[in-house]
Amino acid sequence: MSTSTKAITNFDLFSTKRPYCTQEHDMFRTTLRKFMEKEVSPFLHEWEENGHTPRELFRKMGEQGFLCPQVEPAYGGLGLDFGFNLVLAEELNRIGGGSNGAGTHSSIIVPYLESYGTEEQKKKYLPKCVNGEILSAVAMTEPGTGSDLANISTTAVRDGDYYLINGQKTFITNGINADLFFVVVKTDPKAIPARKGVSIIMVDGDTPGFSRGRKLKKLGQHSQDTCELIFEDARVPVANLLGVEGGGFYILMNKLQQERIIVANNAYALAVEMLKSTISYVKERQAFGKPICSFQNTQFEIAEMATELSLARSFLNDLAIQHMEGEEITTQASMAKWWVTDMARRMSSRCLQLHGGYGYMEEYDIARRYRDVAVMPIYAGTNEIMKNIIAKNLGL
Repeated sequence: MSTSTKAITNFDLFSTKRPYCTQEHDMFRTTLRKFMEKEVSPFLHEWEENGHTPRELFRKMGEQGFLCPQVEPAYGGLGLDFGFNLVLAEELNRIGGGSNGAGTHSSIIVPYLESYGTEEQKKKYLPKCVNGEILSAVAMTEPGTGSDLANISTTAVRDGDYYLINGQKTFITNGINADLFFVVVKTDPKAIPARKGVSIIMVDGDTPGFSRGRKLKKLGQHSQDTCELIFEDARVPVANLLGVEGGGFYILMNKLQQERIIVANNAYALAVEMLKSTISYVKERQAFGKPICSFQNTQFEIAEMATELSLARSFLNDLAIQHMEGEEITTQASMAKWWVTDMARRMSSRCLQLHGGYGYMEEYDIARRYRDVAVMPIYAGTNEIMKNIIAKNLGL
């Protein structure tokens, strides 16, 4: 066999090998994949139809040790590195659906508490976040405010040892299932600049004056519970303030690097599954007496998408290592977030087209993934905001 033939044979576009992964990471992936195939895959269609993922799933995930793998043993966790969060993200998005809420909880929201919570707050909440007794949500977006977080209108007014919170939030991931909400509020509406008046307060789901509004109907991600939140003189102890008053914007910005790396990995994992299923389909589907994969157009489309996927994987591997080493890579994380999510969105259309009429049918996963990927360039900071950040950091 020639060298070139060996190179082709050994190329694995869909390999789960990562430079930061050890045998322990691989074991975690294998165990989690088996869990997902047993506990999620058989029921996903039903959950999509119902528009809801059962709360019990997250308790099971906690019992099996899949939630918040990074939390220190002192608070009930395993103290594992960020690589485990990336494995979690990939495996959740490999199947998709509302189970992705576990990744948001584990890798995006709980780290706020780990980094900025008091010892009392950590002891109270972290063990339950790890074992699945608590599922978390972050409440930033409002009906009139999206990317411009400094100008939110939800207020928290000090009343002795409590805050009285008033306002509304919308598009809240995990909103129905969550037990603990990290609510972004204005504690000083007159602050200049406005961002210095932003704080984060943790609100328990059974707080008087707090209620869940409508469960929102979405274009995609149907089994991911998303809803409105309503605060009407919700009375929350001052002890539930995360960090310091006026420090909320800083907390959010400081964790966005990790969030955007996670979201980019989510998009990558979804893109892998789209391309994998498309390659399988074009090999089996016949047209004009031969497989669709034999047509040059199909081959070129697949070749282009495979190249983009490989480039994304290399970039994400590099960013993961830099992030784990504590490097400041805000610009690169912003690049990854916009480019990989945009790539995945483009790929969804290309893969659906290669499925032909069957791609439009709900019995094929590409239809669901086509819908689900559409929001990725929007949340965690729109891709337009990502480009603004990149341009600013380039001195423009």
